[in-house]
Amino acid sequence: MEALVTALNDIIWSRALIYLCLGAGLYFSIRSRFMQVRGFGEMIRLLFSGQSSRAGVSSFQALAMSLSGRVGTGNIAGVATAITFGGPGAVFWMWVVAFLGASTAYVESTLAQIYKEKDEKGQYRGGPAYFIEKAMGQRWYAWLFALVTVIATGLLLPGVQANSIAQGMQTAWGIEPWITATVVVLALGFIIFGGVKRIAHFAQVVVPFMAAAYMVIALVVVVMNVQMLPDMVALIFNSAFGREAAFGAVAGLAVEWGVKRGIYSNEAGQGTGPHAAAAAEVSHPAKQGYVQAFSVYVDTLLVCSATAFLILSTGMYNVQAPDGSMIVNELPGVEAGPGYAQAAVETFLQGFGAPFVALALLFFAFTTIVAYYYMAETNVTYINRRVHRPWLTLLLRIGIMAAVAYGAVKSAALAWGLGDIGVGLMAWLNIIAILILQKPAFAALRDYERQKKAGLDPEFDPEALGIRNADFWAERKASQ
Repeated sequence: MEALVTALNDIIWSRALIYLCLGAGLYFSIRSRFMQVRGFGEMIRLLFSGQSSRAGVSSFQALAMSLSGRVGTGNIAGVATAITFGGPGAVFWMWVVAFLGASTAYVESTLAQIYKEKDEKGQYRGGPAYFIEKAMGQRWYAWLFALVTVIATGLLLPGVQANSIAQGMQTAWGIEPWITATVVVLALGFIIFGGVKRIAHFAQVVVPFMAAAYMVIALVVVVMNVQMLPDMVALIFNSAFGREAAFGAVAGLAVEWGVKRGIYSNEAGQGTGPHAAAAAEVSHPAKQGYVQAFSVYVDTLLVCSATAFLILSTGMYNVQAPDGSMIVNELPGVEAGPGYAQAAVETFLQGFGAPFVALALLFFAFTTIVAYYYMAETNVTYINRRVHRPWLTLLLRIGIMAAVAYGAVKSAALAWGLGDIGVGLMAWLNIIAILILQKPAFAALRDYERQKKAGLDPEFDPEALGIRNADFWAERKASQ
């Protein structure tokens, strides 16, 4: 099974996907005149504007929902695996893919808002499947994305999160993985049977708290080891460009692992963020595009960097050469994952590191599993527009709970391998789609900036911009 998964990943995560992710991000950055830089202040302002409604959630709730999907085990275990197989230089490439990916996140999230619709319960739904059908007119492509997303977020990706939770709990308190699996499955069932609103409220409370607490502890450890910072930063940059002799064997892999784990963590271009973006109640699609671009910064430049600095400043990591030999072996026998962060915190806070990181992982990963369910459910809802099989939602709920149980008790390598397949397939389908469909997103950006310059609170009129099939917005404009 592991050999098959590895072979599939070698095909899906070829250099072509790496270049596609970086190239698309660079192109969108140039096309938007680097909106992720010049629009930073607007991102912050929009975070706290807008209110929820019966149909949609507030901008902040949508941000929290998307962050609950982005901020997960990739921010702890993912950073560790990137360093293990790509060396410290992989961290630099995670930063690059985050910076460029912010513009990608704007495009995909704005498209999701433009082409969103209301489901049979009156709640907003949207995402790549919706905008592919409406803007591209290729229903087969939309169905393909929907099916891949249901499999990826409903069956493949949840196991990675559950596996990290189980690993952390076993390291900290010796809790057997099957016990962790049982508790997580029961808690997940309570949340997902409560619907989108319960997911939004849960994420709004938990995500800011867990991210802030984790970064504070990481900052404390880094400050206590502040004398190592200059050398650590130099190590990251030198390793990224092959100027660090010790990591010459993995210099080429730094880009590959940095991009792979960067996308897994911040999800820019993967097509997951647009699902939460579409649920927001806003007066203009670009508003949520700005907010979702900011979420990439929070995920990678703040939370992932906190983990990287924590691990590298304390020296608690391993680096493995392509032939399996160890270049750095500071934690003999410790598998790449949460154990690095746990050991790093333990160097200064004896007896506290393993339990704290285990709890952080519990909150990070559990909220991500909940977000994955929402994404999968949105695509089941899309499919049900045509086939009308209400039992598919129940089947999804049972499937994701089974996937969580399976992932918790399986090896980390298999769990991550399956997760990478899901991420890679979604990224291929989504990035190609948004490259084709980018025009409405940039028309919305120019329209938003024009209205802001005129001192208005921007309102969206798709017909005035020549955007067709944005039915929700056209009806909204007509009713005003």
